[in-house]
Amino acid sequence: MLYYLFQYLEQQYQLPGAGLFEFLTFRAAMSILLSLLIAMVYGKRIILFLQKKQIGESIRDLGLEGQKQKAGTPTMGGLIIIMSTLLPVLLFADIKNIYIILLIITTVWMGIIGFVDDYIKIFKKDKKGLKGRFKIMGQVSLGLIVGAILYFHPEVTIKEKDSTRITQSFTVENVFGQETKSVMTNVPFFKNNELDYAEWISWTGEGMEKYAWLIFIPIVILIVTAVSNGANLTDGIDGLAAGSSAIIVLTLGIFAWVSGNIEFSDYLDIFYIPRVGELLIFIAAFVGALIGFLWYNAYPAQVFMGDTGSLTIGGVIAVIAIIVRKELLIPILCGIFFAETLSVMLQVSYFKRTKKKYGEGKRLFLMAPIHHHFQKKMYHESKIVTRFWIIGIFLAIVSIVTLKIR
Repeated sequence: MLYYLFQYLEQQYQLPGAGLFEFLTFRAAMSILLSLLIAMVYGKRIILFLQKKQIGESIRDLGLEGQKQKAGTPTMGGLIIIMSTLLPVLLFADIKNIYIILLIITTVWMGIIGFVDDYIKIFKKDKKGLKGRFKIMGQVSLGLIVGAILYFHPEVTIKEKDSTRITQSFTVENVFGQETKSVMTNVPFFKNNELDYAEWISWTGEGMEKYAWLIFIPIVILIVTAVSNGANLTDGIDGLAAGSSAIIVLTLGIFAWVSGNIEFSDYLDIFYIPRVGELLIFIAAFVGALIGFLWYNAYPAQVFMGDTGSLTIGGVIAVIAIIVRKELLIPILCGIFFAETLSVMLQVSYFKRTKKKYGEGKRLFLMAPIHHHFQKKMYHESKIVTRFWIIGIFLAIVSIVTLKIR
């Protein structure tokens, strides 16, 4: 809202300083500061409210060290992340921007699914929470909405570099052609790194490119579902999900910045995505919210994010990655989520296979997800989390380096 107010004051009255709100960097800085402030100041009040209402975590006995002490710790702390993100976005972002609208929808949608799941666990005393099929239906529905908007909305476009127009008389802006609708994405590590999903269906006949949504939308649904569930599995020990997600989102902010800047897009030889720079405001607010939440979620945690937070985090990360056309980097950038999910899949499949073959199920890991495996090996929570963060930083650097290594 402040964005439009100061835009009006600048145009009508030439108010000194109002022009600052035209700069993405200024609004992003204000956004991260405000989200941090909200998370750290009002986060404490939310925690006290949750304690007063006895909205505490019910801990299953898994035989892990320090587990019993966590019983009763306030959960649903994801509300802190959601509130601390949305308020700065509404104040400092251009809320008419289609990408901002998409991320607000994603945050609210996934927040509601997670909230219902947590509500059933706490107030209905059902440890399973929302039934899996309903949770998947919610994630698939969001993926369908996001995929359809990204495919059909007229403002979701790219500008490709036209090498035939590069001469001394042309500026960088002239070299990029007209805005075009496209479902192309970037493939990491390859020189000619453009992948067009439309080509996956165009071979079936002439003019079939217009049905590329049949490929694109299911891919979006798969990514949204996989990443949100991966984030949910990662939220198992104090600070792991929040810290790892902050690293991932900050990296996606770099991708959004370079993709939305015509000079950097030209230098890095990547798609220039008009209007995507506005994502920086949302990303800054989200990073601030995650770090502010981490203040209370770091070991020993005063609050857990619950599914309200973890599903929201995963959904937002997935949608940002798709918007900036870096979804193929997710296995690398979200390597922590990927490892957690893979460990569960391997554990379950190996157990079923050995039980069928030998009559008794065996395990690959002492416990899955994999962070519990290290807990069983008597590593302290703080050491596990710190080492996972270090791995996350390494993977983030590798992801950034892919902008030049092809």
